[in-house]
Amino acid sequence: MPRYHYIAVAADGKKAKGTITAESPYAARKQLRVRNIHPTSVNEIKGTTEGSGRLFGIFRKSSKSQLIDFTRQMATLLNSGIKLTEALSVLILQTSDIRFKNTLTDIRDRIVTGESLTDALKDYSDYFDVIYISMIRVGEVTGSLGPNFASVANFMEKRQKVESKIITAMIYPIILIIFAFFVVIFLTTAVIPKIAKQIEGTGQELPWITQALMNVSYVLTSYWVFLVIGIIVLLIWGGKKFLSTKKGAYLRDKMLLSIPVFGPIIKQRVISRFASTLSALLGSGLSMADALKAVSEVTGNTLMKDAVQQARERILAGADIATPLRDSGVIGPAIAHMVTVGEKSGELETMLRNISENLESQTDTVIERLSAAIEPVIIILIAGLVGIIAIAMLLPILQLSAETL
Repeated sequence: MPRYHYIAVAADGKKAKGTITAESPYAARKQLRVRNIHPTSVNEIKGTTEGSGRLFGIFRKSSKSQLIDFTRQMATLLNSGIKLTEALSVLILQTSDIRFKNTLTDIRDRIVTGESLTDALKDYSDYFDVIYISMIRVGEVTGSLGPNFASVANFMEKRQKVESKIITAMIYPIILIIFAFFVVIFLTTAVIPKIAKQIEGTGQELPWITQALMNVSYVLTSYWVFLVIGIIVLLIWGGKKFLSTKKGAYLRDKMLLSIPVFGPIIKQRVISRFASTLSALLGSGLSMADALKAVSEVTGNTLMKDAVQQARERILAGADIATPLRDSGVIGPAIAHMVTVGEKSGELETMLRNISENLESQTDTVIERLSAAIEPVIIILIAGLVGIIAIAMLLPILQLSAETL
């Protein structure tokens, strides 16, 4: 949805300016008039401004960390008895990110004119996802915004820690792979061709392994490389287009869950995400049907999304939720049975939280072991690849030396 910068006259006659999100300039002016603000200028903010904010945002604090800090501070201020608009004003003053500052300013201004916090947050889905908005809506309705902001902050921090562990475990292997890639490129494009030319000058026939690497070097140092790159880009583009379809996403997620070694880890992450999110939403006071609707949008897996949607339909029909989860093939019988027990005992929220914590603990252990195993395997593969290249370079030299003797 487009954003507009406005200059207006407020109800007290003072000049006011800020940003607003609306479908059109007319809709933007209409929103301002509802707030008793009379616009004199409404101009759309072009995409270049937003793009530059994202581009240089990599040098600033990440948006996730920024949002977690904002949520935690909102909880602290509201629990201290400070009014919502005053709390927003305080955080606006201390926010250094211009884009996020404008967002908070617009939200505060809309609340001042009588709009609900939930409705104001909905226009900024790049910051506030469906889980965030759902939990805040419950807090707004029940008058427990402070505790609900704290619950959202705890939930986001927990999720970020899990994601950080996975990213940290992958950093070293990725660095090794990138280093190996550049070493191989350097050897095949700069070293091997020079040695091969010298040997070819003697009239000696190159060994097959050296000739194969020479062919690779020829492709990488000629116009053929552009054709190869073009084919790769085309395949990637076609793959993304296919995966954006419902069938493509379903096949991708099904394949990911069946990959040896990594499939069980991905499955545990999907189940853990489902359990922790549903537990957090139920704990905030959201109804089961509304909680499942929100969870279905953030599962990150098509199979789980279909299962959650079927579970919601069964709940609305008065049935249980465990059966469609078990039939999805994502959740095993043991976990489905635990969900059934929690549902029957009225302790589903606690049971889901325990499931999430157990799965996260198991996943952390597996990732640590896998990371410890992957590093030496990658080093061995790199050493083997460099060894093959070394043999390809030395073999013709040794053959030439043997012939001269």
